Amino acid sequence: MIGQHNYRLRSRWDGNRGTGTSGYRDYDRSVTVEIEGKPPLAASADRPFRGDAAKWNPEDLLLAALSECHLLSYLYACVQAGVVVVSYEDAATGTMVEDGRGGGAFTDVLLQPTVVVAEASMIEAAHAAHVQAHAQCFIANSVNFPVRHEATVTAARAEAPA
Repeated sequence: MIGQHNYRLRSRWDGNRGTGTSGYRDYDRSVTVEIEGKPPLAASADRPFRGDAAKWNPEDLLLAALSECHLLSYLYACVQAGVVVVSYEDAATGTMVEDGRGGGAFTDVLLQPTVVVAEASMIEAAHAAHVQAHAQCFIANSVNFPVRHEATVTAARAEAPA
């Protein structure tokens, strides 16, 4: 399926405390992100940038997008390879470095999926599917920093002895 896909959302700043952006400390970083037909997402800046630590921030969302994209691409790759995944969890981490001029960039993301497959005979193909998933992940292919993965794959049940 080759084609162009377009995405649309609305972001609304909810942080005017009555004086707008009259000063750096005078406004809240609260944002509501909305996509038609989906629940609103309460977002903010990251805590070091005067945001609300209880809300999603852009850095969280980027890391989440990379983790979820790899997960979904991986499940597809496993189906193609005949691997039955029964469980998948990821402990993703990312590093962002400030540049000292008010900006910065992510320099690295590490995905650490823990995968359980149905049979021990599927483990090798399950590991190989991570390479295919990485190559097919739309989000990983859209960023300019390394997205690495270190997967652990185990089997739900061992092979019966012959």
